Order: sequence, then C-alpha cells, then structure tokens
Amino acid sequence: MQSHEILREVFSKNSPKKVAESMGLSLSMIYKWAEKPGDRGSGTLNPLDRIDALMQCTGDSRIAEWISQRAGGFFIGNPKTKRPHPYFMIPATNEIIQEFAEMLSVIAEAALDHEISESESADIRARWEKLKSVTECFVKCCEDGNFSGIMDNKK
Repeated sequence: MQSHEILREVFSKNSPKKVAESMGLSLSMIYKWAEKPGDRGSGTLNPLDRIDALMQCTGDSRIAEWISQRAGGFFIGNPKTKRPHPYFMIPATNEIIQEFAEMLSVIAEAALDHEISESESADIRARWEKLKSVTECFVKCCEDGNFSGIMDNKK
C-alpha cells in the first residue's frame, strides 16, 4: 500500500480539519498528503514519505523502532535471505532457546529481591527485544523456506 493510500484511509476515519488544527497546518496541506504523487502536481511529500526518505538516507532503523514504540508496538526488520540451506535451522533454534534462557535468567535475577528496579526493567526489555528479533528472523526464514538469512542476519 502506498503512503498516500494509507493517509486517505486514515482521513476517511479522522477529520482532516481536526488533524490540520491539531498539527497547526493548513487543511489543504493535509489533503495534499493524501493525493497520489503527480495527480495534481503539488509535489509535497507527505510525512510517511519523508520518514521513509530519512530512513533510506541514514540507513538507521532506530527511526522505525521509535515510531513503532510510540504506536505501542515494536519493530523487527525482515532478514535478508539468499539461498536455501536447511542445515542452518539447528543453530537458529539453538539461538532462540539461548536467547529465551538469557531473558529468563535476567528476569530471575531481577526478581530475587521481589522488586524490579528501573535498570533491571531496562535489562529485561533489552533481552525481550533481542529474543523477539531472533525469533522473527527464524519465523520469516521458515515462511520463505530460506534459512541462509538466519546466518546473514548474524553478520
């Protein structure tokens, strides 16, 4: 789906006028964001296209991670896959188990005193994010039937 199509759908359920007022922008600017590029010649990049351009030129996924976090979720990039090598499955499943064990270890250690500090909470979150990332890579490779991506993602 193209960015202008997403915005068109969003604006069909949310008043463009309210969006414009809330953001301190003109109503015409909001409507331009939902136009297909080149339709009316505005040439205005919508915020989604600008975010995409920013990520492309910086190569930094923290932008997507931040947006995902603000939306109440998380970002996990898809692995890069090349050719099928099913023998990568054993180390990949071992890595998932190891990451899970490490997360449980961090949780157990933090819970010893029956309190979780801010620092301990941050450590738990970091281990959880790593486990989700490793598992998503594995699942994506399973879906693609291509396990070389598991090894490529480690590099």
